[in-house]
Amino acid sequence: MVSSLFYLLLFLFFFPQHNLAQNNGRVATSTSLTATDETTPWFSPSGDFAFGFQKLQDKDQFLLCIWYAKIQEKTIVWHANISNPVPRGSRLQLDSQNGLILSDTQGNTIWRTDMVFGNIDHGFMNDTGNFVIMGNDSADPLWESFRNPTDTLLPSQTLERGSFLVSQRSEANFSQGIASESRRICCCMSQHAPPPAGACGYNNVCNLGTNKRPVCNCPEGYSLVDPNDTYGNCKPDSAVSCDDVARGSPEDLYSFITVRDTDWPMSDLQKISPSTEQDCQSFCLNDCFCAVAIYRSDSCWKKKLPLWNGRIDTSLNAKAFIKRRKNGVPPLSPGLPNPGSPQSKNWRNWAVVSSTLLGSSVLVNVLFVGVLCWGFFHIYKKKAKTFRPTSHVADSICHSFTYKELVEATTDFKEELGRGAFGIVYKGVMPIGSRNVVAVKKLDRVAHETEKEFMTEVNVISQTHHKNLVRLLGYCNEGPHRLLVYEYMSNGTLASYLFGDQKPTWSQRTKVAMGIARGLAYLHEECSTQIIHCDIKPQNILLDDYYIARISDFGLSKLLMINQSRTLTDIRGTRGYVAPEWFRNSQVTVKVDVYSFGVLLLEIITCRKSLENEESYGPEAILTDWVLDCFHDGKLEALVETDTEALNDKKQLERFVMVGIWCIQEDSTMRPTMRKVTQMLEGSVEVTTPPCPYTFSTTI
Repeated sequence: MVSSLFYLLLFLFFFPQHNLAQNNGRVATSTSLTATDETTPWFSPSGDFAFGFQKLQDKDQFLLCIWYAKIQEKTIVWHANISNPVPRGSRLQLDSQNGLILSDTQGNTIWRTDMVFGNIDHGFMNDTGNFVIMGNDSADPLWESFRNPTDTLLPSQTLERGSFLVSQRSEANFSQGIASESRRICCCMSQHAPPPAGACGYNNVCNLGTNKRPVCNCPEGYSLVDPNDTYGNCKPDSAVSCDDVARGSPEDLYSFITVRDTDWPMSDLQKISPSTEQDCQSFCLNDCFCAVAIYRSDSCWKKKLPLWNGRIDTSLNAKAFIKRRKNGVPPLSPGLPNPGSPQSKNWRNWAVVSSTLLGSSVLVNVLFVGVLCWGFFHIYKKKAKTFRPTSHVADSICHSFTYKELVEATTDFKEELGRGAFGIVYKGVMPIGSRNVVAVKKLDRVAHETEKEFMTEVNVISQTHHKNLVRLLGYCNEGPHRLLVYEYMSNGTLASYLFGDQKPTWSQRTKVAMGIARGLAYLHEECSTQIIHCDIKPQNILLDDYYIARISDFGLSKLLMINQSRTLTDIRGTRGYVAPEWFRNSQVTVKVDVYSFGVLLLEIITCRKSLENEESYGPEAILTDWVLDCFHDGKLEALVETDTEALNDKKQLERFVMVGIWCIQEDSTMRPTMRKVTQMLEGSVEVTTPPCPYTFSTTI
């Protein structure tokens, strides 16, 4: 017995260091790999990707690369940019000063990571296929394979300006060359991709810091939508509006802030050339759509909101004039004419004439009232018969339907698909592009007098395009009827998928969770108009033909009738998913969606509802409390019970649970953004142990 224990300790002492160095995708400095048949590569947390040496077919040579590790073909997605493969015995080391260094058997450096600024803390092979080198003092990678592509782009990877892909000569020859003998190059791009905001969000400005990484700052007169996300979108502190034209001259309402060498090159409204600096300001001042004017080389560029791809470039030699409302000039309240406006003067003149006529004769008064009634009756009748709204929806793909068309499409609203906070959804049949089956949502809680607000929200929703959002195909805005036409999702809601008799697999559930996270990140940070969902729950997540998660009912929270939620203190959402700030009369931000997503993520992990019957489940009735108990007691296996696939992937299970706990923090400032949530779920950002989400300061 003693002898066996001695040999075991001796084995562990001499066990190769690189096999112990990696923990959950993390690679410590001084860790090395040797090009042999037996060397274990550095795996990502899920094991989907591996980084190391791969032996070439029919050769005693090795390629330093990243590959898909769970499929039979071991497809290579990245490789070190070297002319020739390396011989057996070559060595890769993660150095604390220089990053990755590849050397041959003689110690000669063959390849190394370049432009690594700062002291290196560790490397990380994440589940997106991106190997990153992290520093001691920065949350951003010092180097990453995604920013140094070879011949392949992976999902979530971007090809930045100045970067390029170069093909290999053949499947077995990794030197650079033409990939196709026919020399045909095929590019596949999304037809409806929204304009990118750049490294920084909309209305933000990017500048390169000392470490050559982007630094984002809102221009003067703008502030961050989310103060905790410096890379996010900025909003004007006092928006410029075309409704201001009735209030006076533009010179009395607006002034300019001048900044140098700043531009938003992708937001041009109009170019005027030749122009002087003074004329450029005047052009923008008198155009209610102009938010910024750029003057450079005797030319003027008027810019419109949203401003995107903002940057500072000292070589521009340009001036940017940012329009802002003058101090002491508040925004115009809707529906109230300005006292000095032409509308107000017309009203006073009309009132004087009317009072004179009304006082002249009782008969004239009677006739006058009769004419008014007749006029109003015909105006209302004409409006009720108007099948197409006058408001313009920017996306021409979003169709306008008559109420009669939707009655026929749904067979008089015969087949009900579901009910939600905003109304009932019916199945319909109508040819729209390649689709025949649609889902028609009949809104029954929308104020009929808010036609302008309805069209504004339809306009916003119609311009959203993301694989994890349900697509709006059309609408009806006729008389008292407000309806929305969506894509039909054949596999129903996430609620029926999760809580049905047959549970989805662990891999299916993790894909659904990451899809929802990406969709919410898009709504919060990538739309031209930020959208807070306010009611994230399994019933509002739909599944398409391929069980891809699609978020529905986004952009509708503003359409609730004002007086219908007063008993709930204007709380919007569903019991069990509502963030604490709703109950405290606090400012509502995108973090309310993060909280709801955290609860939903725990439901996806456990296939359990957030609130169960207390008689049946006892102390496990409240899902968040039960998950916290299991996490603190180290009993995560209780959350997935007999789910063998989840039990065999405890690292990912623990990561998902910790992300869920971070999302349900009672203090909203401690919750991560949805962009950060997505990165943590993917494994590209390390997830630290979350604190207890409750502050215990609530008065009962």
